[in-house]
Amino acid sequence: MNPILEKIEKLGIVPVVVLHDAGDAEPVAKALCAGGLPVAEVTFRTDAAAESIRIMKEKFPQMLVGAGTVLTTEQVDRAVDAGAEFIVSPGFNKTVVEYCLKNGVLMTPGCNNPSAIEGAMELGLDVVKFFPAEASGGLKAIKAMAAPYVNLKFMPTGGINEKNIGEYLSFPRIIACGGSWMVSGELVKNKEYDKIEALTREAVMTVLGFDLRHIGINCDNEGEAERTAEFFSKAFGFAAKAGQSSIFAGAYVEALKTPYLGARGHIAIGTNSIERAVNYLDVMGIAVDMETAKYKDGKLTAVYLKDEVSGFAVHLLQK
Repeated sequence: MNPILEKIEKLGIVPVVVLHDAGDAEPVAKALCAGGLPVAEVTFRTDAAAESIRIMKEKFPQMLVGAGTVLTTEQVDRAVDAGAEFIVSPGFNKTVVEYCLKNGVLMTPGCNNPSAIEGAMELGLDVVKFFPAEASGGLKAIKAMAAPYVNLKFMPTGGINEKNIGEYLSFPRIIACGGSWMVSGELVKNKEYDKIEALTREAVMTVLGFDLRHIGINCDNEGEAERTAEFFSKAFGFAAKAGQSSIFAGAYVEALKTPYLGARGHIAIGTNSIERAVNYLDVMGIAVDMETAKYKDGKLTAVYLKDEVSGFAVHLLQK
């Protein structure tokens, strides 16, 4: 898969932005980045699109900025000249797709039927936009079409919102979803950039699904671990369950038989996707210690952050 698409997959959401005034480009980009989502698909529905892309890339070079609703090769040139790193179209236009491929431009065309999908695959594409997603049958339709095209992945857009994005992203053949609810035209028009930042952060939290899994307590030895687990069992009815290196009291307290990371112990935070969580933390300037990573069947299942918090190590845990 293309490296830019791999970055998009780690983000999980692509905000679809319509800007009528290029003066909104910088504050909107700032709000998206501050909310933890440094990516935008700026649609070519307005005259301000190219200049908006240029401003976003100049002011926030760490952002992935692409152009959406691209219908002609002339628009491809304008978008790329402005700094667009990827092109998205609502449908499958073979002329535009071939032009992008010829010029080394990442292109994700809209495909919502087998004929369009096969046209995209014939040109060597392995990711397509599924548009309009909800109107075309939603996740059920994507799953049905994914079955015969085993190597193809999807980026659905259209009708995706905070209520259904989690369900879409639970299907592993979907790399990300496009959506505009966190950066709606009304919010931009009213210059409610703080609201855009807040909604962006909420969207990221919805995708990542962070929650507290358990708290680990460092004990000096196995005997202390047993006494710790017994206390929580006696006091609160948390049944003790012994493991090789620790004893759990219920699901939320882990007594380690020997001290591990963290002066006092550790806090385990569950997430829907460790890969996306690691990427988000990097965006937010929080370092992860990949030397502590644990894998199962080639997939990342747990990893610690580099810094302790009040004497506790913190680790992510795949749900």
